[in-house]
Amino acid sequence: MGPHPSVAAIRLAVRRVLHDILTDHSSTTGQSLERSRTVAAGRGPAERPPSPLVLVACSGGADSMALASALAFEAPKLGIRAGGVTVDHGLQPGSGLRADEVVLKLRGLGLDPVESIAVTVGREGGPEAAARDARYAALDAAAERHGATAVLLGHTRDDQAETVLLGLARGSGIRSLSGMAAVSGADGRYRRPFLSLDRQTARKACMAQSLSVWDDPHNADPAYTRSRLRHEGLPALEKALGKGVVEALARTAQLSRDDADALDTWASQAEASVRDATGHLECAKLYALPPAVRRRIIRRAAIEAGAPAGSLFARHIEEVDRLITGWRGQGDINLPGKVVARRQGGRLVIRQG
Repeated sequence: MGPHPSVAAIRLAVRRVLHDILTDHSSTTGQSLERSRTVAAGRGPAERPPSPLVLVACSGGADSMALASALAFEAPKLGIRAGGVTVDHGLQPGSGLRADEVVLKLRGLGLDPVESIAVTVGREGGPEAAARDARYAALDAAAERHGATAVLLGHTRDDQAETVLLGLARGSGIRSLSGMAAVSGADGRYRRPFLSLDRQTARKACMAQSLSVWDDPHNADPAYTRSRLRHEGLPALEKALGKGVVEALARTAQLSRDDADALDTWASQAEASVRDATGHLECAKLYALPPAVRRRIIRRAAIEAGAPAGSLFARHIEEVDRLITGWRGQGDINLPGKVVARRQGGRLVIRQG
């Protein structure tokens, strides 16, 4: 008798991602090994590179515990080392003890190395954004410290649907509607195997394997936007529109990502053609481009000038865009990061003020 269907589903999702990681790793290490052989010619064979290490980011919740269990089961069969990291945000009483419990659970699954990292959460961007920034900084540091090839994240299809709706509410454009990427981060470090699985599948997998999980009270706290969306917004949408809203939103994310990637490529290729010999953006040539392409070039220029990407919103780009499409002699446009955009001699100049 095979495993419970939910367990089979999570293992299959992780197995596919591990195969991708192994393929990428083999390609990279193959090139490194070839260079080592060239250097070591005449001095004996070069050492075989170690098998890749994959870490799972685990909070102790159902999604990440299901992911950890699937990684622990699948990784050894592929010759992949598997470890885990839990991040203690310090936002709740007893968070340190819970982090220690997660460490014990991960070690009980056979993962190694395993560690808990305590972080200090700031205030910039609001509590949810600040916690996310601190968490990813800790995961990046752990991956570098252990030499991990990848870090697995337990985001599900439900999380993807919520992310799409949050992007829609911000009015930030198609890139926000594309949600979370299956592969992201430096060199594709972060992988999300569960984006095609719903949250209930992960929870059922934990129950089937008798894995104890921790339900973060923040996930039910109406003070947090995502919590309100999860417990009030999405149920209301399903009541009004019928079942299938989550699946439709997740599908929208993938379609939007494909479109956004294509537009980003177009903008990257068009950028050189709208700069003059000194590298300045020419307004007349920018005006001739489709708005979606033009605004991407403007955004990129603003970020290169020092504007923080996370603080640069659609309204900022629209204001700068009007220097090109609705020029009436208006003054400088102030952007985040003390960056200033102005029209000067038929050129768009974006730089630190």
